[in-house]
Amino acid sequence: MKVIGINGSPRKNGNTSLLIKAVFHELQKEGIETELIHIALKPVRGCKGCYKCLKNQNKRCVFDGDIVNESIEKMVAADGIILGSPTYFTDVTAEMKAWIDRVGMVSITNGSILKHKAGGSVVAVRRGGAIHAFDTMNHFMHYMQMYLVGASYWNMAYGFEMGEVNNDQEGMENMKTLGENMAYLLKKINI
Repeated sequence: MKVIGINGSPRKNGNTSLLIKAVFHELQKEGIETELIHIALKPVRGCKGCYKCLKNQNKRCVFDGDIVNESIEKMVAADGIILGSPTYFTDVTAEMKAWIDRVGMVSITNGSILKHKAGGSVVAVRRGGAIHAFDTMNHFMHYMQMYLVGASYWNMAYGFEMGEVNNDQEGMENMKTLGENMAYLLKKINI
């Protein structure tokens, strides 16, 4: 089994990455392979509504100059997906939103290719707006017909400077719970 993590932060080793890695730690303890993809290190363009993904039926976006098609291929092959974003003006990063729009369009126009994947989302936040960012990613997963994995609270942790989320004991405990719950679900649906 394998879980792909999609990091929507422009900081490769920032707080969002730490949250995803905390979830991964629990998955790895259960023998589940993990891979982290950083989508915001290069620009991700938004969906243009051209519907060539519907016409072509090749599980790809026609715009091929960024990480979107590579991440689609890896997610289709994976059993689970973790989305992560810092909170930017009460929502996900622009790169994560552009990625969601394009991946979502390719998925629904190609037979719902993410259907029945296990999914969870995590949010790094300085102070406020995390619930909206959390909802954005969760709404995407619901629309993709994924099994949304919950934890003991909303999957967010507080911190501003890189590494500060590690000081949010409750937030990090929730990442642990999310990882445990995803491992449990994956084992049940992959019998």
